[in-house]
Amino acid sequence: MRADRLVSLVLLLRQHGRMTAAALARELEVSTRTVLRDIEALSAAGVPVYAERGRHGGFALLPGFHTELTGLTHEEALALLIAGSRRGAQAFGLGSALASAMLKVVDALPESYRAIAAGAAERLLIDPETDLLSRRLAAEEVPDAVMAEVRRAVLAGHKLRIHYAAVGQAPRWRTVDPIGLVTVRDQGYLLASRSGEDRTYRLSRIAAAEELPEPAERPDRVDLDRAWRERGRRFRTGGDQVTVLVRLRPARREELVGTALAVLTEETDADGLLRMEVTFQDSRHAVWALWQLSADAEALAPEWLRASLRDRAAAIAARYGASGSPA
Repeated sequence: MRADRLVSLVLLLRQHGRMTAAALARELEVSTRTVLRDIEALSAAGVPVYAERGRHGGFALLPGFHTELTGLTHEEALALLIAGSRRGAQAFGLGSALASAMLKVVDALPESYRAIAAGAAERLLIDPETDLLSRRLAAEEVPDAVMAEVRRAVLAGHKLRIHYAAVGQAPRWRTVDPIGLVTVRDQGYLLASRSGEDRTYRLSRIAAAEELPEPAERPDRVDLDRAWRERGRRFRTGGDQVTVLVRLRPARREELVGTALAVLTEETDADGLLRMEVTFQDSRHAVWALWQLSADAEALAPEWLRASLRDRAAAIAARYGASGSPA
């Protein structure tokens, strides 16, 4: 444990330059006395750490001192950085260990990669606290080649061509300005803009992708958490999107949420059926989705949806209920 702490201490000084004993103690979650003992141990081991006196003093390493961490590719280092970000840093009580690992990873990256690594946390968001678009589905499969192109464009700040299939539409090519990637309970989304308008694309619906050399038209800095929350609010209230209350058999749940834009509420009633409040792209989308579920689902609200489904069912019954040959 102490060996890991000593390595972390060295890496903190490498990352931040001069630091006081109090600041080091806060980062390492130990007492200042422990930090002073560790400084002495490092000096005895030949690590060139020295103290600077005065009001702005502290501890620092001699210029040029560098630690080594070999065997990591850029992609592997990036994966570790993302795994240790946000909620993951506290997973299973390993927050301190992950924080130490992240320092080692950043220190191991070549200088040319460090800016990309620093910006990765800003462009990649994992399980945001405000989970407005949660679906609770099994993990979706996204082809490696597609994911690699999308990720490169996001991190490099380049325009991106995607072959995307929106709900109820044939796939078509479109060029977007990627802003960031969000993963919510194993569902991936690309936040982007297109012709100046905000767009959110579900990664599993991207059949192909191509990073373009042109720079993306996007801000240099972004608060991805805030952007996700804002888009979530618009998702619920904006445009032609509609919210529907549905009662259905649990066996058909995955079909419903697989085509819905968002699941807002969900509970099981006394009969063992699910009551779910879901959002659809528009009224036509809502009618189509509920019709596919046949008698296994019932739209409870809004009334116009019930009337539309009733009229459609009546027309089908009239067509097949009459005797005689087809017209």
